Amino acid sequence: MTFKSIRDTLFLRSWSFLKVPMIWACQPWVLELDERRCVVRFPLRRFTRNHLGSMYFGALSVGADVAGGLIAMRQIQAQGDRVSLVFKDFKAEFLKRPEADVHFTCVQGEQILELVRKATGSGERENLPVEITATCPSISGDEPVARFVLTLSLKRKSTR
Repeated sequence: MTFKSIRDTLFLRSWSFLKVPMIWACQPWVLELDERRCVVRFPLRRFTRNHLGSMYFGALSVGADVAGGLIAMRQIQAQGDRVSLVFKDFKAEFLKRPEADVHFTCVQGEQILELVRKATGSGERENLPVEITATCPSISGDEPVARFVLTLSLKRKSTR
C-alpha cells in the first residue's frame, strides 16, 4: 500500500459513508487510481459473502460501480466543474464463483476524461459504456470472474 492508495481509500470510505453507505459497508480498498486506470479491492467477508461462501452478486455490482465511478469522480474533480454522475444501465457476465477478495479494474480513464470534457463543454447529458473486469488474483491470477459494462452518464450541473 502506498500513501496515495491509502489517501484514496480514506477519501472513498468517508465520501461513501456520507453519500452511499452500501459502498462503505463493503469496505473497499483503492489499490490504484490515476488518469488512466482504477483498481479497487473488495474483501470477501461476512457482509459481502453469499450463502455459498463466494462474493454475493450485489457486492460484485457495487464493486463494478465503484471502479467505474471513482475514476470518473477524479476526472470531474480535476476539471473543477460541477457534473452529475450516474450509471444509466448495467450489464453483467458472471463467469466463476469469486471465492476470495475481488479486484475490480477499469482502464478507460482517457475515454472518461474525454466524456467529462464533452459534458462540461456541451452542457448536455453525455454517455459512455464503461467496462470493468473483476478478478480474484489470489486464486486465479488475471483470469476474470466477472465482466461488467455500465453506461456512465454525465451532465454539467446548472448554476443557480
